[in-house]
Amino acid sequence: MLNIILSRFRQGYHTNSYPLEAPDLPLRYRGLPKFISGSCTKGCTKCVLACPTKAISKRKGITFDMGKCLFCTACVGACPTQAIIFSRDHCLAVRERSHLKLKPEHPLEIAQPLEGRLYKMFSKSFSIRVVSAGGCNGCEVDTNVLQTIGWDINRFGIDFVTSPRHADAILICGPITQNMKSALQKTIDATPEPKLIIALGTCAISGGIYADRPEQCGGCDGTKLSPDLYIPGCPPHPLTILDGLLRLLGKME
Repeated sequence: MLNIILSRFRQGYHTNSYPLEAPDLPLRYRGLPKFISGSCTKGCTKCVLACPTKAISKRKGITFDMGKCLFCTACVGACPTQAIIFSRDHCLAVRERSHLKLKPEHPLEIAQPLEGRLYKMFSKSFSIRVVSAGGCNGCEVDTNVLQTIGWDINRFGIDFVTSPRHADAILICGPITQNMKSALQKTIDATPEPKLIIALGTCAISGGIYADRPEQCGGCDGTKLSPDLYIPGCPPHPLTILDGLLRLLGKME
């Protein structure tokens, strides 16, 4: 037993110090899309045609829908003037679906904390039930990472539970397939009030690359669900997920 205790002390502290300090992101990390002012060529639609999910529109000026974006950078490769870049900014979560639609003149409106009664109820202890609604498990994997020693999400009072009856929020992963639609609704109904809904990843928000397929609902966009938090990405980085949850609970101040 003594050897085990000594070994633990030698290992040191492995949990990252976020949000006090941001951990090092991979060199190939793709974060918040940004527009280079004055670089976009009027009449050029190469980025629009290159996007596999129709996340870019140039009907009334350029609009970039992060709720549909796969962060594949096909638009970057297609743009002849490098007018679009993917920055290293990991803060992507928002409270309203409309806030994911970026324009050059409008910066991203990052998620604001809960207010009033909800803040008092959830800021100290917050339990989440994850529902895999037909996705590829990419978002689920990056969510599971948050429970490892490197992230230790429990230190913020956030926990993942197996029963919706013990949950404060339902976190949806995947495009909500027709086979999972009823199961998801039953899970939401079994969660006691007040409850929150979180859409995690492009599929859960808009249906992803197969949004037009009849086998799925097109994410929350194609249902009557109105999430309280949107976390875009394909899949979102664990840091983006953690940042979104902490902002929702008012733990970033």
